[in-house]
Amino acid sequence: MPEAESGGYWSRKLEQLGVELPTVVPPVANYVPAVRAGTFVYTSGQLPMVDGDLAATGKVGAEVGPEQAADLARTCALNALAAVDALVGIDAVVKIVKVVGFVASAPGFNGQPAVVNGASDVLGELFGDAGVHARSAVGVSELPLDAPVEVELVVEVEV
Repeated sequence: MPEAESGGYWSRKLEQLGVELPTVVPPVANYVPAVRAGTFVYTSGQLPMVDGDLAATGKVGAEVGPEQAADLARTCALNALAAVDALVGIDAVVKIVKVVGFVASAPGFNGQPAVVNGASDVLGELFGDAGVHARSAVGVSELPLDAPVEVELVVEVEV
């Protein structure tokens, strides 16, 4: 990580951008929000929870429009970052390595990449070049709690 990005850089950048990471979403089953393995943190899939409630339900392309779904994917990414922050601290982030986005899709909906852009875009805004990542955008028939989107991250962190 470049020297300029150590010692609270990401915390300061979040503050400058007016972004406050949410409280970590409690698991809805038998898992933890994130685990560290060596220099990587893997988050569990994060739903678009806001203040303990699911922000929307339904299928993208039916009950949920693609633009709203992209905003929900952004919320999921912020929830994933909150899990990273709670485990190792946001300032330990070196790079966002991979984003996996799941989109509960109505029949015929094939705009999953644009929906998952909501997560990718916020990571790019927050982390710049360190936010450039590999990605999968997958259409699925159902997600937990009837959520429209779910996002998980793989993040490289300082040793």
